[in-house]
Amino acid sequence: MTDPASCATEPGPCVPRETMTDTDAPAHSLAQALERLGSRPVVLVGLMGAGKTTVGRRLAQALNLPFVDTDGEIEAASRMSVSELFAAYGEPEFRALEARVVARLVEAGSQVIATGGGAFMSEATRRLLRERATTVWLRAEIDVLMERVLKRPTRPLLQTTDPRQTMLQLMERRYPIYAEADIHVESRNVRREQIVREIVDALAVPHNRRAEVIAS
Repeated sequence: MTDPASCATEPGPCVPRETMTDTDAPAHSLAQALERLGSRPVVLVGLMGAGKTTVGRRLAQALNLPFVDTDGEIEAASRMSVSELFAAYGEPEFRALEARVVARLVEAGSQVIATGGGAFMSEATRRLLRERATTVWLRAEIDVLMERVLKRPTRPLLQTTDPRQTMLQLMERRYPIYAEADIHVESRNVRREQIVREIVDALAVPHNRRAEVIAS
């Protein structure tokens, strides 16, 4: 029996964590997820360090879909790193380029797309994704995020005197917007296959708008 305490209190189906294991997603869940997705891409959103690229690759493998990372697409097209683009053109120009890349990828249909942390902050991008994609927010606590991002000191938005405070400010500003995503999954320090399993289970739930997995 589902434990109500393990589920979200907000409307929408919830996948209780006690039903999940660290094994690969079962075939019936994968089939249901793919059926419900149809031609809609799965778009991962969340802050830097949430694991969008790592989880996205594994999710794409589980669903047998292509995987693409918007930052990677931008860097390949511009032949510049994200940090170099920020330095050369500024954040507004980068975000405009990012929005165009996201729109192009969504038009391509069925695939898994990992977006940059600021992509979902664009109202036009959110509107497009609501209409054409299924969005998954990889939500993470501050300690998890900082442990991960400090391993990569090139993050342009964290080039400040107090990266942790900067991250907290980003969380305060962005989390209410990320909450508009269709599915919320807690990103934490467990095997990535477990996170993938939770996403697949949520994708397989009927009427999965606002489905949420809550870490105990």
